[in-house]
Amino acid sequence: MRLGISKSKNTTLFYIIKDYTKNGKRSTKIVEKIGNLEEVKILAGDTDYKVWLKNYVKKYNEENCKKEIVIIKKNNKKIIEMNKKVSFNVGYLFLQKIYNELHINDICKEIENKYQFHFDLNEIFSYLVFARIIYPSNKLETYKQCQNFIEKPKFKLHDEYRALSYIANNIDLIQEQLFNNSLKVINRDSRVIYYDCTNYFFEINKEDDLRKYGISKQHQPNPIVGMGLFMDGDGLPLAFNIYPGNKNEQETLIPTENKIIKNFKLQNTKIILCTDAGLASDKIKSFNIKDGRGFVITQSLKKIKKEYKDKIFEENDWRIINDLRNTYDLNVIMDNEELREKYYETIFYKIIETETKSVKQDLIVTFCPKYFDYQRNIRNEQIERAKKVVENNETIRKGKNQNDYRRFIETISSTKEGEIAENIAHSLNEELIKEEELYDGYYALTTNLIEDIEKILKIVKGRWEIEESFRIMKNDFLARPVNLSRQDRIKSHFTICFVALFIYRLLENKLQNKYTTSQILDTLRNMYLLESKGDGYIPEYERTDLTDALHEMFGFRTDYEINTYKDLKKIFSIIKK
Repeated sequence: MRLGISKSKNTTLFYIIKDYTKNGKRSTKIVEKIGNLEEVKILAGDTDYKVWLKNYVKKYNEENCKKEIVIIKKNNKKIIEMNKKVSFNVGYLFLQKIYNELHINDICKEIENKYQFHFDLNEIFSYLVFARIIYPSNKLETYKQCQNFIEKPKFKLHDEYRALSYIANNIDLIQEQLFNNSLKVINRDSRVIYYDCTNYFFEINKEDDLRKYGISKQHQPNPIVGMGLFMDGDGLPLAFNIYPGNKNEQETLIPTENKIIKNFKLQNTKIILCTDAGLASDKIKSFNIKDGRGFVITQSLKKIKKEYKDKIFEENDWRIINDLRNTYDLNVIMDNEELREKYYETIFYKIIETETKSVKQDLIVTFCPKYFDYQRNIRNEQIERAKKVVENNETIRKGKNQNDYRRFIETISSTKEGEIAENIAHSLNEELIKEEELYDGYYALTTNLIEDIEKILKIVKGRWEIEESFRIMKNDFLARPVNLSRQDRIKSHFTICFVALFIYRLLENKLQNKYTTSQILDTLRNMYLLESKGDGYIPEYERTDLTDALHEMFGFRTDYEINTYKDLKKIFSIIKK
């Protein structure tokens, strides 16, 4: 604090003023009005008024500055400034810290050097990534929402759209460098890789080279684009690909896996691929037994050949992990209440040798009483819903989901003679119910590896994380519908979504997976600071265990009663290290 003097024709006014810097610009704020020259002389008495003023300011600083107390004075008669934003998000700062740790700015610099354009690609790319997590929306709205961050972006909207083309042209480079840089931040399990596909619809009626009519997982009658996602053994995104919506998913796996092996330098890693039955072609299995690699692929029991199915439903010769001496009979266990309770959460398994046209493999089938009850209870609830429809003879439309309760309803719309019935009747499909009940409690997979059954089952158990990653992108990051038409911009959109997913997953990992997606995202999105001009920023958010964990993890705090401009400057320097 220092003495401020304002002179006019009639008098001289004295103030205590405070200097502060915001966004690189210096400014001042009046903290206290001392008085005019006549008033100061009266207060000074026999002392020279200049000496008295000097001592007054010194005493004020001793009483207030040492205690780090900020006195905020507001005028209830003064209207706030027009079009002046005073509340800013700081939740993105934790994402920015991870972004900088991954040296994504170096990736952007490499792209800049390649094309010699004159806008800041790193600034644009980083804000697009942060906004995809904090303010998911279309590119125009994203530009507007970025103004809510405490560090306002300097780029223009037209530069944002120009940047999308350069991002799309360097998808492979971004994925390769992101993987290499991440190895310096976290140990990655690249021995196990998961692969799955989804698709995104576009609200258009005419297809082009990329957006094609195909089988939509959202059951939308629109052109779609497919996305394949690879994930490592720790649940972190590894790589992705974008392909036309009418392309067979199986054709997308091997080219991207080849690229991963080459670009990520995994030639000497004995990779184990885990995916679902829809990607279980002989070609894929043959590729994943080369050079010591392996595969673990889920298998539909309904589609297994009868000769193998008969062996599965023989209720004896079942084993338990780490118990090679004994075999068990499932009928005995399931019919005996005491044994059923004893083995309720136990996983029994059976190995059956099988083969395809070109690959020798083993079929591993598991059974768990708890899983049996889980599936049976879900189906019973669905059957009860179906019964109500049948009893009320309601008009129904068949659901497209294989787990829809309406699959159990048969509709009779003609007589035995083949004539159209006057009244449409419904009934339960008892045969379908009995058929589905046969598979309750069972789970199957095929593999060329059987050395460690426990390890194989653990690998399969991790598949849920790739499904969750798709859910996060679609529901939480609003990756759909895609409001872009140019192919390069569409591809850059998914690149941004992929990097945002990686940073978010890494944040979850740093927080030791203690919090749900909604808890983390809601917290980041609601972390706002209210600016008191000249004083600093006051937290508007609720302090919780999660905000404490974030501050402790990243080495800075924004939850003081007031954060001065100097405090924020220190935080920015910590983040940019």
